[in-house]
Amino acid sequence: MSTTSPAQHTNQLAGTRWRLDPSGSTAEFRAPNGWGLASVKGRFDLVYGRLEVDDDGRSYMELAGDAASLDTGNRRRDRHLQSGDFFDVEHHPALRFRSSRVIDHGDHLQVEGELEAAGQRTRLQVEVTVTHAGGGLDVDAAATVDRRQLGMTWSPLGVIGTEAALSVHAHLRND
Repeated sequence: MSTTSPAQHTNQLAGTRWRLDPSGSTAEFRAPNGWGLASVKGRFDLVYGRLEVDDDGRSYMELAGDAASLDTGNRRRDRHLQSGDFFDVEHHPALRFRSSRVIDHGDHLQVEGELEAAGQRTRLQVEVTVTHAGGGLDVDAAATVDRRQLGMTWSPLGVIGTEAALSVHAHLRND
């Protein structure tokens, strides 16, 4: 596995399209609970996405997940997170991030875009690294989102923290 700067990736990848390989990819979250004494960790088992690099090196990223595939290891909690108090899976079955701008910082990319979940949208900045791996690309991304900006305000006695850490590891194959 080799690591190259994003600028080198952009030059090498110009004019290419990539699709996320679900078998080698994960989308996870961690949210503080119990006034910060514990965390709820979860993942979305069904994710898909793509990366496109134009001939001029401009890139576009999209990542989506099936909200019903949410898994925290606790079925009762999963059902509550899938309810209207949080992801509202019945009315909003997918969550999606779409990039609007990619900034090259040499050792990583800063990707700006919009996260859509539970029928709400919020701007998000994501830190991204890219490595060549196994005939494809590995993309690792991390961000923090305030769940209240997505309409997820349920929190009895303020026991649930407002910020959730998001992390994605995506293995991409050339389209």
